[in-house]
Amino acid sequence: MVSHGHRPHRDDERNSAIMNPLKPLKARITDVRSEVAEVRTYAFSVDSVFSARPGQFNMVGYPGVGEAPVSFSSVPHKGSFEHTIKAVGRVTGFLSGFKKGDELFLRGPYGRGWPMKNAEGKDVLLIAGGVGLAPMRPVVQRILEERELFGDVNLIYGARNEQNLLFMHEFGAWGKSISLRLAVDEISQYSPVSTPEAKDVKRGRKYHVGLVTDLLEKVKPGPETLAFVCGPEIMMRFVCRGLVMQGVPNSKIYVSIERRMKCGIAHCGHCQHFGLFVCKDGPVFSYDEIRGLPDGLL
Repeated sequence: MVSHGHRPHRDDERNSAIMNPLKPLKARITDVRSEVAEVRTYAFSVDSVFSARPGQFNMVGYPGVGEAPVSFSSVPHKGSFEHTIKAVGRVTGFLSGFKKGDELFLRGPYGRGWPMKNAEGKDVLLIAGGVGLAPMRPVVQRILEERELFGDVNLIYGARNEQNLLFMHEFGAWGKSISLRLAVDEISQYSPVSTPEAKDVKRGRKYHVGLVTDLLEKVKPGPETLAFVCGPEIMMRFVCRGLVMQGVPNSKIYVSIERRMKCGIAHCGHCQHFGLFVCKDGPVFSYDEIRGLPDGLL
């Protein structure tokens, strides 16, 4: 007698999907917003309960093309969230052609996020460079939602010029609750720039022309300040050293780093960083954990 076995119940299938960290989830694009050249913010919706902490990431991709690790650029809410993606490679270049209503696949959330609980009751300094503001945006959103839980909050953000600054349409609202300082290498409307500070007449906004590290002296972080840093690794190297010189302990400086990630759960080994797995142990690390490692710049 041949047994046809037990047909799985829908709840069994759903639980199996939850338990399998490598099973992709279908996500629908509900909106696409162009930020700067080659950078777009995609709003996603999934038909399931979905939560993530600021600083975590998804593996985002499409069958036959591949996947790329992308940090959350918003706090998920009722199955909706955003990813801000720069088209720099095969996968992200392919995704840049997607529009509202299209579907793709993602896995996650993965990794260790920013230490938001540790930041409660303390002064917080956020420092970002270029697209590095995207993983920092959920931190800003969480702080604005619960502003009374945090002390003084300063955000220093730098880019090549004012045309490369992300989320400029939100700066006005941010500036009502936190201190915002902007640094650019050059001002595109002013050539050459010889003054240490130039004004964007169109928007009525001032920019420091120079490095983000120049602005640390204006913020004056102390030994109890928590600092979150995200951007190009060479930038983070000098920012972290500048913070230490200002008296911020290594243990109170946190950075988000990038490495080649494939599985997201520390099984494939692609993202090893001198014994650490960036996908699982990070991508957010304290400066204490990764300072001076031989295969990094920090």
